[in-house]
Amino acid sequence: MKKINCNVSNCSHNKSEVCYSNRLDVKGTGAKNLDDTCCASFLIESTYGNLTNNTNSSSQCDSLICVVENCEHNHNTACNLDSITISSDTCVKLYSETNCNDFKQKLNSK
Repeated sequence: MKKINCNVSNCSHNKSEVCYSNRLDVKGTGAKNLDDTCCASFLIESTYGNLTNNTNSSSQCDSLICVVENCEHNHNTACNLDSITISSDTCVKLYSETNCNDFKQKLNSK
């Protein structure tokens, strides 16, 4: 099971810095650095409330989908890492303000 670490404290899926979303989607078409990636599953807690009762599993998020094609860890939309970290430097209002800290551009990507 993958562990999704998250320091985005105002995300509805964040429970003690672990993601409890049913599914986490990492996006970033054409990403060249981690600032070009984002967690498309982010939902702001002030609007959506606490969503840490994962209905498809008895614990944390175990479904990670990554469409960042030029990330070294992406293999057919599946991340090959045992865990990743989602973060942000600001109080997040939009999913695009989040980042996948584990993004690593493939050497042959432009």
